[in-house]
This record gives sequence, C-alpha cells and structure tokens, in this order.
Amino acid sequence: MDALYPIFYPRSIAVIGASNDPTKRGFRSIQKLINDGFPGSIYPVNPREVSILGKVAYPTLAHVPDTVDLALICTPARTLPDVIAQCGTKGVRGAVVLAGGFAEAGDEGAELQARMVEQAVRSGVRIIGPNTSGIFNTHAQANIVGFTDLKRGGIALVSQSGNMALSLVTEAQANGHVGLSIYVGIGNESDIQFQEYLEFLRVDENTQVVIAYIEGLKDGRAFLESLQRVTREKPVVIYKSGRTNAGRKSAQSHTGALAGNYAISEGVLKQAGAVLACKSDEILSIAETLSLLPPMAGRRVAVLADGGGHATIAADALSEQGLQIATLSDITRARLSAILPASATVANPVDVAGGTDSNPALFAECAAILMADPAVDALLITGLFGGYGVRFSRTLTDVELETSRRVASLCTQSGKPVIVHSLYGSLGADQRPRPLSIIRELGVPVHASLELSVRCLEALAEWGEVRRRPISEASNVSPRSGSFQGVIENCRREGRHVVLEHEARQALEDAGVKMFTAARLASSADDAVVAFESMGRVPVAMKIVSCDVVHKTEAGGVRLNISSTSSVRDAYATILANSTTYARAHGRESPNVAGVLITPMAPSGGVEVIIGVVRDPLYGPVLMFGLGGVLVEVLRDVVFRSLPLTETDARSMLGEIRASQILDGVRGLLPVDKDALVQLMLGVSRLCTAFPEIAELDLNPVMTYPEGIRVLDVRILLDPKPQLTSQEN
Repeated sequence: MDALYPIFYPRSIAVIGASNDPTKRGFRSIQKLINDGFPGSIYPVNPREVSILGKVAYPTLAHVPDTVDLALICTPARTLPDVIAQCGTKGVRGAVVLAGGFAEAGDEGAELQARMVEQAVRSGVRIIGPNTSGIFNTHAQANIVGFTDLKRGGIALVSQSGNMALSLVTEAQANGHVGLSIYVGIGNESDIQFQEYLEFLRVDENTQVVIAYIEGLKDGRAFLESLQRVTREKPVVIYKSGRTNAGRKSAQSHTGALAGNYAISEGVLKQAGAVLACKSDEILSIAETLSLLPPMAGRRVAVLADGGGHATIAADALSEQGLQIATLSDITRARLSAILPASATVANPVDVAGGTDSNPALFAECAAILMADPAVDALLITGLFGGYGVRFSRTLTDVELETSRRVASLCTQSGKPVIVHSLYGSLGADQRPRPLSIIRELGVPVHASLELSVRCLEALAEWGEVRRRPISEASNVSPRSGSFQGVIENCRREGRHVVLEHEARQALEDAGVKMFTAARLASSADDAVVAFESMGRVPVAMKIVSCDVVHKTEAGGVRLNISSTSSVRDAYATILANSTTYARAHGRESPNVAGVLITPMAPSGGVEVIIGVVRDPLYGPVLMFGLGGVLVEVLRDVVFRSLPLTETDARSMLGEIRASQILDGVRGLLPVDKDALVQLMLGVSRLCTAFPEIAELDLNPVMTYPEGIRVLDVRILLDPKPQLTSQEN
C-alpha cells in the first residue's frame, strides 16, 4: 500500500484543536465531514470541551480509544513539534498542518519547522504542509478544506496556492459537469514533496487527470523523474507561475543570459510529458477535455461551421496553435456536397451555409462523413450548435437533442475527439440549451470560446504525442574521458574556470563530435604563418585563446577572412593588442594568452544556430537550442531540455523554435542537415552528463548546411566549486 493512502483514504480523522466556535477551522472541518457523510470515525481533541457537534471530545490524542489515520492540526505553530510527537506515539499515519509561521516566516520559523520535521521522521508521521489549506478526497467523502458542493470526478488538483485551488473549484462548480477527485494544498513541503503527491495520484484509481499549480519546487530533478513516470499513464496539466521573470543574469555565457526561469521550466516540463496551460482560465478546460476524450492520432483537424466568420476564425486559431487544417478526400467532399446546399463550402473548413437552419440533424450527418475520412484526426464544431431551438424555433430542439446524441456516439465509435464551440456555451447550467447539456453529459466538451476550444484540441494533440513517445529509448550517457579529466585538473591547478578553446574542442571530439574544421594553436606570428600555409593558404579565421578573454568578438580578439601571410602577421599583432586593452579594462594588467587559434573559414550560406548547456539550480543540467549569431540574445528564439538528452528530445527541439521553418528550407534554400544537428546535440549531452564540473557550454555559432554542419566557436566554463563525479558519489 502507498504510504500516502491512509492520508487520502482515512478510516479515522482526529481534529487537534477542535472547537465549538463556528468561526474556527476546528469547528468547520468537523461540520463539513459530518455534512458530507464521512464514513469513518471523527475524533475532536480539545482539553476544554466535552463534545463538539455531537462528537465526544478528548483531552489529548492519547485518550482517543481507537487508531487514527489522519490528524488535522489546528493549533499554533509553536505547538507542532510536541503535537507531532504525540501523533507518532499514537501511530497516526499523516498530519495536515494548517498553521503558518514556519520557514516562510524567516529564520526562527525555519528552525521551528526543522524541529517539527525531525520529530516527524523520528515518529514515522508524514506531514502535509505546514501553511496549507488542507486536503479533500471526494471519493472518500473526506473534505477537511471546507469547500462546498464538490462534485465527485476524476480530476485531481495539487496546488501551491489556496486561492488558485478555490478558483478552480469554483470554476468546476459553475461548469456543472466537471468532477474532482483529490485536492492537496502542499504548503511549505516540509516533509511530503510535490513529486510524492504525483506518484500517489499515478496509482490512484479514482484520478484520471492531474492539475498542478507550481510556483517553485524543492527538488526539480526528482519532480521531473516522477512527472515522466506519471505522464506515461495519465495526463498532467501544469500551470507554472513566473512567466515574466527576466531570468538569471550572466556576464559570460549566451546560454546563461537566455536561461530565464520560465523558459527552462517550459522546456523541461514538456519534455517530461506535461501539458502546459499558459493562461489560468484554460487550466480546467484542458483538464476536462483530457479526462473526456481520447488523444489525437495526429494534428489534422476538420472544422464544421454554420457560418463563414467562425470557419475563418477557427482556421486562423488552429494554424496559430500548430494544428493542421485536414485536407479532405474527394470522396468526403462529394458526400458533403450531396447533402448540403449548393452555396456550402465543402473544402475544410466546412461551412454548411444555412443548411442546418431548418434541419440541425445535418450536423450529425456531416460529422459522420468528416470523421470517416482517414485524413481527419479530430473534429471541431463551431457556431450555433445546440441553440437552434433558441435562435429559430423550439420545434428544432428535439432534433438537436438527437443530433447531440448522434455526434457523441460518433466520437465514441470512431475514437476521434470532438469538441463543440457554441455561441450559447457561455450560458449558466440552468440556462444552457438542453442539447448542449446532453452532448456534454455524453462526454463531448462544450466551450463558449473558439480559441479555448482550439487550445483544448492542441492539448489532445500534445497528449497523443506524449503517448507515442518510445518508452525504451535510452538516454544519452557516456563514461568520462581521461583527456578532459586531465584538462579539468590542469584548470584547477592554474586557478582558472575557463576551458581554452583548443581544450574544449578536444573534449567534444572525445564525446563523438566530429564537426569542427581543422585548427592549429599559434604561439607567435611565425607560428600563425606556418599554420596558414599548412592549410593551403585558404582564407582563415584567427581567434584569441585566453582564459581572461571569454567574449572574443567583444574584445576585438577575432579576425576573419585573413588570406595572405602579411595579413596573418598583422591580424596576430592586432588580436594581441586588442586583447590586452580588453583585459586591462576588466581589471587584468595583461591577459594570460595561450595563443591564437587558426581555422579555415566556414563555407558561406549556412544557417547559424546556437547550442548551449547551463546548470540550472532547480533542474540541473539543461541544453538550449535556437537560432544563433550575434542577435541570439535579442531574438531569444530558443528552447530547453533537461539532460541527458534522447534522440526524440533533440528532434523535438528542432521543431519547437519559432523559426523552425528556416531549418526546413525557405525562399529557395535547401533544408539543413538535421541528422547532423541531432548528433551534435547528443554529443554535447554526453560530455556534460559525464562531467558535472561543466557549469556552462556554448557552441555559437554553429553553421548548418544541407550536408553537414560546422562548429565555429566553443566555450566551456567550469564550476568554480569542484563537484563529486558520478563515480565518486
């Protein structure tokens, strides 16, 4: 049995700090349990009361005559270490701690919380909170939050905000159809952490979909691992706050400068299989849709509209959300033409052009034709659906009722999702036309917003893609290279955290990256000329190699298209002079120069991209991919994934940047070599996974061509603090 099971499915609940004061939580919780028909035992604990709401009150927990699964603790923060000790003596499995004044309140509160948790560990009591609004389980009739009129259902809610939970519960009540299973306000996560709740909900038979509202995580890596396990079985809808965070500042790395907290969270949470809600008012609708409908087999949508305006808006919204307007077969279009007016549009989006005004049953006939088309993965119905009896004649209501039943049946039989957008969908449950209520009762979501309907379809497509991911695909991990281990040790001895470029190139080659041009390190102008001549006197690039000059271009430490021996000598001298000026401006009398790197110029005409890695304090090592070059920090068209990377992860990143079409070839350009890009990303993953000492890595720019790619610049920064390797742990 899961350790959290007795907490969420308790047979007995003790309310410590119970009260006869109706304004107190210790009264309201007992009252709610009684009113909801909690089938187990309720034990009020208060030394000053004889009974509360008809229940015998006990002076201490020890006086309770039976075992107790769950304790709701309503006493002040200062009492908690002793109360938790009493729970342990009694054999209580879990405690919900409502009080604030712990770690969120400063050092003194943090010390109190630590003592409470220490006592819980010693006593074997699991703690929810502190600083929590509580929990409920509608299927166990155990509601110690106090929310009213909860409808039993399959959507669970884990939230770091009590008000956010109340908002979603209220929205579910207004919907009239959405039912909830379990709620937990996780509070400070002093003991039970976010990922443990996810693991419990993964096996909870009454939960179909999980909603998680996240502000921060105690252990981001553990959360991602649990999330990945859960999403193999159930959808998880996440709303992550902090979207406008400007991100951490980094003076040395493009990747660090681009690694805003939300940007990383968005990438790694999607990688783990979550469906992300971008707006708070779409969270519940997405979860409702995922609980009702099968995932989409692809991204092709058919639109069935009774007006050109909504048909056009739907097409725009679908395209903007990355969904495809399905191309209907000739047979489908012919079958539609046979039953619709001549003025109807039978190419997707389908506009019935008034054909349903007197016969709404045509919706069901058209839906059957569209859903039978193999090129259609889902159907969106938009317009007056469900409201013809209101708009035209009540005599049409019975026809619409039967139409709703037929459309819902088609959804079930075909295994393809159907979503309805109706102009009458915004009416309350008591005013909504009966055909809309019927189709929703039969499992088809109804929305008043066309854009929200499309977002829910996109969620179904995302969930379908998660379900189709190969589970057995191995992560990209490799052993540590002895040569780079020596580089790290040398850096430590010399007191530097910058890996020189020729060292970084060798490290990547050892990890399987064979995408560099030839390179030679010159320690003098004469060496530079020899290198130039050995490369066949082709135009070369010359770059300073110095641990004191990280941003080479900014320092004037780069010269391009050098094509003669005299210009090689001049460039060498200029690079050294510029680098010295730069170093002095940054507090160093003269730079520690290893030499100047000479490389042949890369062919023109490629697409510049950037690949980088940073060690995020929450999620650990993450890889970034996006458009590169000098404007990378302005365009910020980048995506992130957690390491180690799989091939599926790498390929998904290529398609996720906003400018992904550039990689596919535009305006006569050929597509770039995506296979080579993927292999480069996997090589970077291997290196950074094997060496946690790498704090940041930048490959910028990487030139991509129709055949092959060239890494033009590589930068590796080590963590100033030595870390244990996987072998030493």
